[in-house]
Amino acid sequence: MAEVLVYVDHVDGAVRKPTLELLTLARRIGEPVAVALGAGAADTAATLAEHGAVKVLTHDASEYADYLVVPKVDALQAAVQALSPAAVLVPSSAEGKEIAARLALRIGSGLITDATDLEAGDDGPIATQSVFAASFTTRSRISKGTPVITVKPNSAAVEAAPADAAVTELSVSFGSLATGTKVTARTPRESTGRPELTEAAIVVSGGRGVNGSENFAIIEALADSLGAAVGASRAAVDAGWYPHTNQVGQTGKSVSPQLYIANGISGAIQHRAGMQTSKTIVAVNKDAEAPIFDLVDYGIVGDLFDVVPALTQEINTRKG
Repeated sequence: MAEVLVYVDHVDGAVRKPTLELLTLARRIGEPVAVALGAGAADTAATLAEHGAVKVLTHDASEYADYLVVPKVDALQAAVQALSPAAVLVPSSAEGKEIAARLALRIGSGLITDATDLEAGDDGPIATQSVFAASFTTRSRISKGTPVITVKPNSAAVEAAPADAAVTELSVSFGSLATGTKVTARTPRESTGRPELTEAAIVVSGGRGVNGSENFAIIEALADSLGAAVGASRAAVDAGWYPHTNQVGQTGKSVSPQLYIANGISGAIQHRAGMQTSKTIVAVNKDAEAPIFDLVDYGIVGDLFDVVPALTQEINTRKG
């Protein structure tokens, strides 16, 4: 069976959930070979093997932390040249998509971004995408070179599939462009204790109907009762009610959780583009004609200031 390279997104050896999802998808089309780079790369091996990696290629060098993107592209290019894999899978983060695009250009291959599913095909892996602001679903494959595909978080379940992974040091030579953009400072992001928005299994969002930054407390309370991330519509962000980093939509972040709860959000196409691939969608809006109701699995016509606190209380009661 052909090997499939999986780029490992990790923090000092702690593997992030989207990478484990990629291993699930990689097993559908071949044998997963994980590529872990930077500090703590070797520490990822046990987790990767537990989730199906048959090989783990590691490489640690200061360039991965000191410079942006290009050293990682150099390493993935070296892995492609060494193994001639059937495909390369990368998490669909902002950095992941830049890595994938640069890699595809270097190896003369096609690129698919933001895939939501992956299956084996006679002529290579077939990717499912949600396109044109989520108005269409397409199935496509790359017709030239080694397919490079980025996959959105929550596109597959994390599945344990223990394998006896061989850990090998990857030989990497950095090119002249690797040191072109240097990281001069880092500021740790303040933790809210909630899941990362793009990786969360549940997202609770608020829009114009929240009517003020002080009222986002009820959105946060519902999110915390569910162990969810908090999102916001562009209208709420533009009004200064919630940080831009939490914006869901075409000009914000794209999410695909198991459950998405939209509160006081009308359902403009800009917002729908960022959350339409959610598995189950619930909306709370007092306007029965709001466009969001055309999209949802469950709709509640009512005042969010009545519905959301009651829902939060009921969830906490059942948990308690």
